[in-house]
Amino acid sequence: QVQLVESGGGLVQDGGSLRLSCVPSGRTIDYYAMGWFRQAPGKDREFVAAISRSGGSTDYADSVKGRFTISRDNAKNTMILQMNSLKPEDTAVYYCAAESVLRRDYVLRTSYEYRYWGRGTQVTVSS
Repeated sequence: QVQLVESGGGLVQDGGSLRLSCVPSGRTIDYYAMGWFRQAPGKDREFVAAISRSGGSTDYADSVKGRFTISRDNAKNTMILQMNSLKPEDTAVYYCAAESVLRRDYVLRTSYEYRYWGRGTQVTVSS
């Protein structure tokens, strides 16, 4: 069982930046493809970004391309989502997800492909 813990959320002004971290407890992230999803009030959970086991492949939702960067440091057992140029529409609870995969270049972008989820961290962007 993998338990994921997100941190780094908070309140920021329009145009600001935040850095989210995801750390698994009890396991190393080496064997897991990982991703970020978000859910705004009254809306479905949506894909934000994903990264392969190796870190060499990434994918982003169109709404965040060019503003968000997903990365991982397997040596530090941490996944990062750097969010720049934040907009009020980015306001949501952000969730970290992980799934064990064999291939190191797999990127998973749908929520049903992930078994393990964190509890989420709130990101609020004020206008």
